[in-house]
Amino acid sequence: MSAPATPRQVFERLLHGITHHDFDDLWQLYAEDCVVEVPFQRPEPARYEGIATMREHFANPATRSIEITAEDVEVHETADPEVIVGEWVYRFTAGDRTAVARNIQVMRVRDGKIQWSRDFHDHTAVAALLAA
Repeated sequence: MSAPATPRQVFERLLHGITHHDFDDLWQLYAEDCVVEVPFQRPEPARYEGIATMREHFANPATRSIEITAEDVEVHETADPEVIVGEWVYRFTAGDRTAVARNIQVMRVRDGKIQWSRDFHDHTAVAALLAA
C-alpha cells in the first residue's frame, strides 16, 4: 500500500485541478469533516464544512468559462509537517479581459486529505471579470 500524499502534493493537485478545469474530482482531496474558511470572499466571508459541501462548491459552474493560470507558485513548509502555506498569482482570462489576483492558502493535510484550510483570495478581481 502506498503512503498518503504529502501536504505539498495535495496542494499541487488542487492547484492543477483548478487551472485545468478538472473540478469534478477536486472534492475528493478533502476529508469527510473538513473545514475551509474564506475570510475575504464577498459579499461576505465563507465557511465550508464537510466533504458534501466541498463537492457542491466545486460543482458551481461560474468559473468554468474562465481560463485560469497559476504563476509564481511557492510552497512553504512549516514546523508542523501537516501544515503548509501556498502563495501564488492567479491570472483569469475571459475573452479579451484579464484579472490578476494574489493568493495565500494555509492548509492542514492529514493522511493525504485536506482537514482544514484558510484561503485568502482576491474574490473581487474574479467578480469584476464575471460582471464585465
